[in-house]
Amino acid sequence: METVQLRHYVLEPGRMADFLAWFPTLLPVREHFGFRVLFALAEHEHETFTWAVAHDGDEAEFLAVETAYKDSPERAKVFETFPDCIASLEIGFATPVV
Repeated sequence: METVQLRHYVLEPGRMADFLAWFPTLLPVREHFGFRVLFALAEHEHETFTWAVAHDGDEAEFLAVETAYKDSPERAKVFETFPDCIASLEIGFATPVV
């Protein structure tokens, strides 16, 4: 079983480049905790960024690992350079349709 979390961010105007420069630094930390990025898409015209991250197990297991990830010193280090440019976000679990 695999659980997929869909993450959609609206970025502050003019901050897409800052976010895209920072984002790759996050991926090794996510991967260290067993997460896999399925896709990451930047839509420049509307300054949005959408990505999906998966982890083996059910939603409860995903959330447990996500808590450990969020509390980790590795994540804290990466977020020392976060450009703080997300105006709004939507995060939820997604299931395949086709």
